[in-house]
Amino acid sequence: MLVIGIAGTELTAQERDWLQHDAVAGVILFTRNFASRAQVAELSQAIRAAAPRPQLVCVDQEGGRVQRFRDGYSDLPALEVFGKLYAQDPQAALPRAEEHAWLMASEIIASGVDLSFAPVVDLARGNRAIGNRAFDADPQIVAEFTRAYVRGMHSAGMAATLKHFPGHGTVLEDTHFDDAVDPRSLDVLRAEDLIPFVAGIEAKADAVMMGHVKYPAVAPEPAGYSPFWIQKILREEMGFRGVVFSDDIGMAAAFSAGGVKQRIHDHLDAGCDVVLVCSPKLVDESLKAVEGRALNTAAVLGVLGRGALGWDGLIADARYGDAQTHVIDNLKGVV
Repeated sequence: MLVIGIAGTELTAQERDWLQHDAVAGVILFTRNFASRAQVAELSQAIRAAAPRPQLVCVDQEGGRVQRFRDGYSDLPALEVFGKLYAQDPQAALPRAEEHAWLMASEIIASGVDLSFAPVVDLARGNRAIGNRAFDADPQIVAEFTRAYVRGMHSAGMAATLKHFPGHGTVLEDTHFDDAVDPRSLDVLRAEDLIPFVAGIEAKADAVMMGHVKYPAVAPEPAGYSPFWIQKILREEMGFRGVVFSDDIGMAAAFSAGGVKQRIHDHLDAGCDVVLVCSPKLVDESLKAVEGRALNTAAVLGVLGRGALGWDGLIADARYGDAQTHVIDNLKGVV
């Protein structure tokens, strides 16, 4: 199954045709697809109306620099702020992170969007792509935040997605632009980067997004299309039964698999349920690549939105104003 990107704030005729394809499971939205809250809701409705099967409408709305919808939405802080607060007051930090999750998820669901890919559970150890998107450098602290964040998303009615498995935080390279190679052993990864993922799975996280990092001491290919990482470690050893998403196959670190067709097949063959094709320029080729392939058309059903108040109902909810105060106003002084 594919989750695809579209070009603008309304569906084109070509994009409506794409949504008719058996392989398309949903659409991922970016800043280029956003004009207003009302427009996002209309676009989400149009996506579902154009397809013959349920569609997952999703986005990356983490907070900080990775927040695709801004005008009319809470100005969410990056997750790093909670790690800093934890150093001052652990008992305050965890409830605030849970409120951040509820606030983020509630606004997204009120907009008619099913899923924000969150939380980032990578360790804050200097990666260029992760940076302040991570809670902390200590895996045990990140594990505590992971549990809290999953609870918060679930309380809003949104599925939680742990990313980027098995851990993107320690290598320097940004996989959007470069290959990333982490030389550490599996034993070291189990003792460090995998700890937050274990916590998230125990907290009933619904999905995992793979990273494009290569761990040559563990497996020869990047984790995103590694049968060892997906089948042996994530599924068998860690007991994860939810949805496995690839990261975007348009990222530079995915090129090691070859062309678009090879990238898609390698990810699906390795055990990914859904492959992200974020660039509209790659969609035609991606749809041709999966013709004739048996696909799990029900893979995304478990992560579809679980009901929404809509914006009027959300704004009338006393918890909404309280969460904005606690998560935005009260955290501005945390350094």
